Amino acid sequence: MSGVRLQRANHVVADLDRALAFYKGVLGFDVTFTLPPNPDSYSYAVFDIPRDAVMRFCVLSTATQERVMALTEVGGIALPGPTHPRRSAIVLEIDDPDAVTAGARSLGLTVYPEEVLRTKDGRIGREIGIVDADDNLIVIYKITGA
Repeated sequence: MSGVRLQRANHVVADLDRALAFYKGVLGFDVTFTLPPNPDSYSYAVFDIPRDAVMRFCVLSTATQERVMALTEVGGIALPGPTHPRRSAIVLEIDDPDAVTAGARSLGLTVYPEEVLRTKDGRIGREIGIVDADDNLIVIYKITGA
């Protein structure tokens, strides 16, 4: 069996600029590159996107992790409403959860009430769920003690 390496997570969004206001402006990701629409993109098949939709693809990095997140903008069609329960999330360790939650709220995003995080190895922290403008779930956390 060969090894596995996580390349990146990807969220489908309706408006890339609106999404970047959160992912770049609030969470602090850097835009590594953006690709223009490609009518031959493999994403049409694997995301089951109608061929009349127009897609842009944006890859994001952090100061310590290159190309760890991507956003696929699907334009020209109405995206279906959310499916609940949610089927996926990204989980991010954040230096300043208060700044992130304030930024998310300023964009009108849903911020769930904070919970106490208790890790398997006994560490304590803060855990907060945020839903972006396209109903993608992001869980942020910060370890605060042993």
